[in-house]
Amino acid sequence: MSAAGPRPTRRAPRDERGTISLYILGLAVIAMVLIAGTVAVTSAHLSRMRMLDVADGAALAAANALDDAAYQQGVGDVVPLSDASVRQRAAQYVESVERPDSILGWRLAPGTGSPDGRTAVVALTGRAALPMIGPALADLGVSIRITVVSSARSDVVTP
Repeated sequence: MSAAGPRPTRRAPRDERGTISLYILGLAVIAMVLIAGTVAVTSAHLSRMRMLDVADGAALAAANALDDAAYQQGVGDVVPLSDASVRQRAAQYVESVERPDSILGWRLAPGTGSPDGRTAVVALTGRAALPMIGPALADLGVSIRITVVSSARSDVVTP
């Protein structure tokens, strides 16, 4: 004789068909977002490097541009510079360089000039076009602004 109560019943297994598809879809979305983010960050960095190249060239060109005072006072141990001569020569250089497609626009920024009359400082600012996520950012009214600063000085070497 057994004093047994009701027998335990087995639970029916839940239907789990299709749940792996959700996991795969989720991982695919995460992977695509990571890839798009990596491409955008790389593009922004390359745009920054291109702008830095242009700012370096503009600073070198401006450092070699003589100020009008040099014709009257002569040249000492460095090429004399003024804010106006640095801005003018840097603007000419920037206009002469072809702008890459990854940069929507650039211009000289405040801070371009000669703080000490010896050093040419060029600040360049621009907006970067980011692949994949650029249109989404534009719809949100967001743009990626990049600013770079470069400086150069021309020393006079006498033999």
